[in-house]
Amino acid sequence: MAINDLPGLSALKTRMQWHQERQRVLAHNVANSDTPSFRPRDLVEPKFDRGGNSVNAPAAAVRVAVTNAAHISGSGSSESFGQSRKSGYETRPAGNAVNLEEEMMKVSANQMDYAAATTLYSRSLGLLKTAIGKR
Repeated sequence: MAINDLPGLSALKTRMQWHQERQRVLAHNVANSDTPSFRPRDLVEPKFDRGGNSVNAPAAAVRVAVTNAAHISGSGSSESFGQSRKSGYETRPAGNAVNLEEEMMKVSANQMDYAAATTLYSRSLGLLKTAIGKR
């Protein structure tokens, strides 16, 4: 049994990947704060059941077929998390709806949540190492 097959660690790994992708989306929102008609985006938060299994994940992950050894393999991206658009009430005359203060609050909250998830992940690995006598 691989470590990633454990439901708790798998859920933490998915959560960390979600925070990484959300950071990219929020940075994109901040970078386009002066772009006319730009609407900010955010990611749908992953949900887990008591067993640590993802509730809103697709039944089977779609993989890219590699037909040649020279092809670049794909990696997980925002398709697995889904993007949601915020319909903001604050829009500038140019049509831009990015509120920098709100986006920076999201960035800092995302950073703290990511730090908490990585701490839980590393401590869970430490407990497993202790259990098998490797510490």
